[in-house]
Amino acid sequence: MSEPTPGGEDPCFSHTLVDGHPVDCETARDVARFRRAERQRLYAMRKAIPVASRRSSTQILSAGLRQAVGNFAGRNVAVYWPIRGEPDLRQWMADAHEMEARILLPVVEAKGRPLVFRRWQPGCRMTRGIWNIPVPKSTEADVPDVVVAPLVGVDRACYRLGNGGGYYDRTLVRIEPQPLIIGVGFAACTIETIFPMPWDVPMDVVVLDDASVHDRR
Repeated sequence: MSEPTPGGEDPCFSHTLVDGHPVDCETARDVARFRRAERQRLYAMRKAIPVASRRSSTQILSAGLRQAVGNFAGRNVAVYWPIRGEPDLRQWMADAHEMEARILLPVVEAKGRPLVFRRWQPGCRMTRGIWNIPVPKSTEADVPDVVVAPLVGVDRACYRLGNGGGYYDRTLVRIEPQPLIIGVGFAACTIETIFPMPWDVPMDVVVLDDASVHDRR
């Protein structure tokens, strides 16, 4: 007879839930290992992009993203503050603000909980959030109509490989009505599959710096 695991848990936790979804432990472990390895590979590739190439890539991304969003006026558009070599869209955010979009930034208020989206505008006061990521100091929050999410990787079905915290997936399934979800990244971030799990949320549109746009709607 096999020994019970601490706390009475079965050796495999396929009966347990992750964010409301049943999970098979072996599959989850295999997928997590694969994603960790891909994430590190893609981080290294992104870090190696020369500064001049990064600037021109960001211009291409900004133009494609503007087309993907369409009308800005009066819409709540959540973007992000760039970290780890992500495309720097801060000028795009300022331009969208000038076109009367209400710009929001994601904020982690507690680890493991859904994101909140605080209002941002050029020159607003910022503070350091969890992991030292700058966030608006004001606590004024809103619900996004459009969410622009940075891609570490993305697969052919428009599923996003992020930084590993699961915050976007945890958040996007709870927003009503569902926003337009746009993933942005460098073309080298494309992979065959991330092996989507039940809780993964696909992007509606993916905009890359080779001027390609993938729309799954």
